Amino acid sequence: MSGTDQFFADLPAVTDFTAVTENGSYTPLPDDWLIVLSDVKGSTRAIQDGAYKNVNMVGAACIMGLLNSAGDLDIPYVFGGDGATLAIPPSLRSEAEDVLVRLRQLSKETFGLALRVGLIPVTDILAGGHQVDILKYEINEGLFLAMFSGGGLSEADRLLKEDRSDNPYILAENHKPNEPPDLEGLSCRWEPLQSRNGQIVSLLVNAPYGTADEKSALYGEILGKLTDILGQEADEFRPTSNANMRFRWPPRGLWTEACMTAKDRSPIITYFGLCWESLIQYFLEKTGKKAGSYDAPLYRKELLANTDFQRFDDMIRLVLDCREDQIEDIRALLTPYFEAGKIAFGLHLSPSALMTCLVFNLAEGAHLHFVDGGNGGFALAANDMKQQLAALVERQAQPTAS
Repeated sequence: MSGTDQFFADLPAVTDFTAVTENGSYTPLPDDWLIVLSDVKGSTRAIQDGAYKNVNMVGAACIMGLLNSAGDLDIPYVFGGDGATLAIPPSLRSEAEDVLVRLRQLSKETFGLALRVGLIPVTDILAGGHQVDILKYEINEGLFLAMFSGGGLSEADRLLKEDRSDNPYILAENHKPNEPPDLEGLSCRWEPLQSRNGQIVSLLVNAPYGTADEKSALYGEILGKLTDILGQEADEFRPTSNANMRFRWPPRGLWTEACMTAKDRSPIITYFGLCWESLIQYFLEKTGKKAGSYDAPLYRKELLANTDFQRFDDMIRLVLDCREDQIEDIRALLTPYFEAGKIAFGLHLSPSALMTCLVFNLAEGAHLHFVDGGNGGFALAANDMKQQLAALVERQAQPTAS
């Protein structure tokens, strides 16, 4: 175990999400740590083929697999819809490589999805003039998420996706895994979350230029104005509510869950075991009763609080349930910032959201729920944002009139 292994566990936490835009709230990641990245290649095509739920599952699986391999070590992570980003100490490098290679094979064999995976030393990012700063956000009592700032994650993403055959950061294909990784706790049993207000909005806002303090002020200004548009009560625009959480039997995503979590067992046997387990869950949800560690009313209450619908990883990343007038107000707010060359943004609309769950310990209320817009969510919002970023670069390259 290295001297920095407990870095994230020892980091003080904030409970106010508005702190994520404050530059002074962040702490540099230790120089000896590594950034772990996963990204589903061809996610746009998978979306067109109706397989975005599988894409979400693979992205969340990267997090679940590394958390299971990390044991008692606390490691930070961010879910991105069609991939994930984590930070690990050097003592976990070998385990992380093994998990990622196994998951890459599982993704290809089970869903036909090509997964790009790699590790990038923080020192390489720092050498390029970027920072990797982190904030520990307490989403609910004893449950923490990581927020990243400093431009380092964006640089890591660029390095991983460099189109070169000798890219040193992509894990080699010459290792054949013996069995799939341990993904116990990965689950996808809830029905798509239908919008209550009008549309589910997947929103990305990226400020690519300026100093850290300038970006901090800009993000804070935009987040404040977004809050004014949405209103002060988070429950009004949170994509999860008791009104739209539906549990059917058997769950539509149960076969996907079986394929991902079977490990060395038969997916068919695993599926029938999950059918029985989910039947009990269905009964408890319908009756509001408790059995063992599953207390249906308490679980629902915890689930609402443990929903990861607002994130920051070198950009604002939100999943919101909005009225049509709010959506127009959001566009009207962000467009002038883009036209002024200050931000690029992506906004994708869907009638529903998808939820993918990580269950650590039900008895202790330790479970986390990632949400993403349906029909493409963050992946398609990112495509729009990238087009705007390219337009900003092109605009800056144009000579100014004398």
